[in-house]
Amino acid sequence: VLMLPTVSVVIMMVLNTISLIYGTINSVPFSVIVKLFLLWVFVSVPLCVVGTLLGRHANKGTASAFPCRVNAIPRPIPDDVPWYGKPAGLIPLAGLLSFGSIFIELYYVLTSLWNYKFYHVYGFLLGVYAILTIVVGMTSIIVVYFCLNAENYLWQWTAFGSGASTAAYVFLYGIYYFLFKTQMHGFLQTCFYFGYMTLISVNLALLCGTLGHA
Repeated sequence: VLMLPTVSVVIMMVLNTISLIYGTINSVPFSVIVKLFLLWVFVSVPLCVVGTLLGRHANKGTASAFPCRVNAIPRPIPDDVPWYGKPAGLIPLAGLLSFGSIFIELYYVLTSLWNYKFYHVYGFLLGVYAILTIVVGMTSIIVVYFCLNAENYLWQWTAFGSGASTAAYVFLYGIYYFLFKTQMHGFLQTCFYFGYMTLISVNLALLCGTLGHA
């Protein structure tokens, strides 16, 4: 409810301030900012609260009991495990596999955004998104399996991170694209490029992380 809007507002306010300083046409009027704030307060926040309450109480009273007794004292997680049993070694590999399924199409998407090329193959983009969904889900299952096999029961954030790490590779590819595939220069263009790439990466991290956790 708060993290994504806060990050988006901070980035957009910085970019909007830079636009006003340089006098460009990309600045957002104050009335539009007020309308967006009202939409967030009266539409987005209530829907998030209602969805949380409905999801929390949807299976209340119908959930089955635990099949075995749960120990009140958490079992210590062993430290002497190989690298493929630690989340720090598995999460970057999972993100690399997911990024490998989209990086070709990512080039054309960035080209349409920053090099003023028209993008027409939306059906192929939908297919790539379906492939990304499958790859993120399968890599998250494999990562969680290796963690549980290493007696690490803290799988929730590991599953989220295995999907969200895809966005880190997307941002790194964005840096490569900026340096070698565009002719952008100057403070204004650099701020806008990396501001929007940060927004894209944050939203993609939340999307893929949610898919990996689900």
